[in-house]
Amino acid sequence: MAGVEFRPHDASVIADLLVKTGVSLVEVGMVSGPSSKDADLVLATHETVGPERSLTLVVVRDRRQVEEALDEALRLGVRNVMFSIPTSEEHAALKLASPSSKYLTTVARAAIEGAKERGFHVTFSGEDGARTPRERLVPYVTAGFAAGADRFRLAETVAYLSPWQMEEKIADLTAIDGAEIEIHSHNMLGMAVANSLAAVRAGARWISTTVGGIGERGGNAPLAELLTSLRVIHGDTRFDLTHLTELSEAALRGAGLGEAFQSGPTTPHAFAYELPGQLTHPEAYETLPAELVGNTRELRVRTRLTTPLVDWALDEEAAGLDTAAFTAWLTARQEASGAPLLDRDDIRKAAVDFRSL
Repeated sequence: MAGVEFRPHDASVIADLLVKTGVSLVEVGMVSGPSSKDADLVLATHETVGPERSLTLVVVRDRRQVEEALDEALRLGVRNVMFSIPTSEEHAALKLASPSSKYLTTVARAAIEGAKERGFHVTFSGEDGARTPRERLVPYVTAGFAAGADRFRLAETVAYLSPWQMEEKIADLTAIDGAEIEIHSHNMLGMAVANSLAAVRAGARWISTTVGGIGERGGNAPLAELLTSLRVIHGDTRFDLTHLTELSEAALRGAGLGEAFQSGPTTPHAFAYELPGQLTHPEAYETLPAELVGNTRELRVRTRLTTPLVDWALDEEAAGLDTAAFTAWLTARQEASGAPLLDRDDIRKAAVDFRSL
């Protein structure tokens, strides 16, 4: 989530409580290539709950990048990977530089086969899968399992479906021979828990949640609400709910979000982003624009600064500035000063300071 950066100690505490609660897998960190910035979080989680109870996201853009990311995951001792792969035409065009379904399948198959050769348990996703048409999504998922994948995550990257539509979507996927399906919902429309339960009703075996619902675009399916719903509605007693309050407090404290994370489209963080692609192409991530509900789209970042993000923030003010050097300088300053939250104006003010050096 934009502006949220957990420390290794936070990761350890949260992971320990998640496992005590009965959560099967703790998702931690993202790897996109060598020298992952989340390495300390991954290692701290492994030390606390073991790599077999941890899962790490691997970004997929092209074959070479994936190979480097998988090698980094191996170096970190990762056992379970989750490939983030955009499936809708809009997201594939933005992130894979091609909307072609054939190219999408080729990239996914190569990533899955490479991961299985290295001994990973592989989950592959349909990023923006909720908006991906059946005729595009089902062949993609079928090909992924044929390539050796262990699980598929349907990502409702942009809140889009009603529970009954979600049930139909998942039913198409569980009908695939040998398919093990996971649901990952966002809460912009307030239906992440309902959609997760609908997915289970249709045969999904895994639910992706976050503690306190912390996440972008209205938040994710909140763990406490999901587990208590499973207890009340389905009589599911597998989970120890006594840790939930302590867990929520630890996550919110580590995230710097105060006592509560609010979901939905009217909160200050609902349309907060830290990736340049999200800021330059907001229509790919929003079913409703921020302005429609009287909200604003914001940049919020701490130390995950990149040159493209800085270029976006500075816009015309970047003229004559070595933005790569400025980004490195600002990142170092952030790390030295406790990583205060930055918005666009803060970055522009920092550029003035940098020019005066």
